[in-house]
Amino acid sequence: MKNKKGIVYLVGAGPGDIGLLTVKGLHCLRKADVVIYDFHLNAQVLNYINHNAEFIYAGKRGGKHTLSQEEINATIVEKAKEGKTVCRLKGGDPFVFGRGGEEAQVLAKEGIGFEVVPGVSSSVAAPAYAGIPLTHRSYSSSFAVIPGYEDTTKEESSIDWAKLATGVGTLVFLMAVKNIDVLTKKIIENGRSGDTPVAVIRWGTRPDQRTVIGTLKNIASIVREKDIKPPAVMVVGDVVNLRKELNWYEKKPLFGHRILVTREHSGEFKELEELGAEIIRFTTVEIAPPDTYEELDKAMDHMHSYNWLIFTSSNGVRYFFNRMFERDIDIRELKGIKICAIGKKTAGEVRKMGLKVDMVPKKFMAEGLVEAFIKERAQCTVHNSETYAHSEDSKIKPLSGIKLLLPRAEVARELFPDKVRELGGEIDVPVAYRAIMPDKHGKRLRRFLKEGRITIATFTSAATFNNFIAVMGKDASELLNNVTIAVIGPVTAKALEQAGLKAAIMPKEATVEAMVKAIRAWALKG
Repeated sequence: MKNKKGIVYLVGAGPGDIGLLTVKGLHCLRKADVVIYDFHLNAQVLNYINHNAEFIYAGKRGGKHTLSQEEINATIVEKAKEGKTVCRLKGGDPFVFGRGGEEAQVLAKEGIGFEVVPGVSSSVAAPAYAGIPLTHRSYSSSFAVIPGYEDTTKEESSIDWAKLATGVGTLVFLMAVKNIDVLTKKIIENGRSGDTPVAVIRWGTRPDQRTVIGTLKNIASIVREKDIKPPAVMVVGDVVNLRKELNWYEKKPLFGHRILVTREHSGEFKELEELGAEIIRFTTVEIAPPDTYEELDKAMDHMHSYNWLIFTSSNGVRYFFNRMFERDIDIRELKGIKICAIGKKTAGEVRKMGLKVDMVPKKFMAEGLVEAFIKERAQCTVHNSETYAHSEDSKIKPLSGIKLLLPRAEVARELFPDKVRELGGEIDVPVAYRAIMPDKHGKRLRRFLKEGRITIATFTSAATFNNFIAVMGKDASELLNNVTIAVIGPVTAKALEQAGLKAAIMPKEATVEAMVKAIRAWALKG
């Protein structure tokens, strides 16, 4: 049988804001067997891979190469010849000073199929996020993108400075900081006024974006004074003056915040992103099926014996109904059983199944849930007598005669089940799913925490926090000393206290939605 042919996708990941990754780029990333990626892209894009791809880091930082370009080329070819789908993931656009053209030439020479997926170049994105349009009818009708790292002192330059300095409206220099003195001098020497406005934008499109403004005469000294380091984009031209009017990104309420999320989520933190924060996803808990469905199956076999079915999370809903469908149990078996859901999101998951939710308690803690059932039980009249079999001590024990089914996580608090039994009720709590610690390392996150690039860390359960500590190592608590910590409720807060830490943000309701609102209020207040 003929070996499967590999294919290579040269994908531009954009300049940093994860939202600037194209739909096609994401599609290629998700189907790749091998991902070879650079330093200057936002590594959060790697979280979008939903299968076990092989990751190969090929970036450079501070001029130090992990792999030389020749080694990168050889790796791409080797993996493609193994019949694999390779995604060569590059920051910005692969054909704009990304050496993607060189890699494509090697692939063409080797007879390997490839496609190029353009990305949003920092040459365009960084000025846009700084409020600087590269063209404008009143200021400039042309722009040029120039490498700022070229040795401008060499005798033969690939740049025609005489034509460039005055022949193009807007000049955009990539990686210009190290040579900024020579670059600005060359532009002035070749006819551009020293009073021409200049902007230098570091880490464009990211929460730590910094923009400084000056002129060709003084921008070099301003860059040194403000300690602007690479990577940065320099924009030269009158369009820079529009920043005063058009600066939008740096004015967002949560601009500058990086928020660590330690649980799987599907959009709950989107509101914070829209306000300017960047979400750093580092999942410390993954949801998995139970080791055995014995308890859950037994409960399902006696479904008719329950008065209430209680769901405390969306995971409980999904795993309960998945198991029902796996066993080919008709959903009509739930006829006559009332459903209680903790929180709007959980209730929404139940409604997706075409089922009505009979109770959503106002208080989400165990005490509030008990109160809700006592109140509901007290409202039962003679018409309920056939539904609930009252016992002799029903007048003393408010939940006597009621039977509840609570499918839940493997490790959960016993406060509510114990209270139900104490008050005369019956309750079964079969395991529907497990929360497990994923196999991952935290090297990049540790660096971000040490450099002070995480401002808020969120923990939605004691498990998310304890697993974070386990992954980060013995100095994990120290890494969080200068980080504002948000927790979902008192149980998680207690786990922090046992590690010598204190939560600064805790909502009144123990839901992710309430925690997001509390984070927003805290950040806007600050």
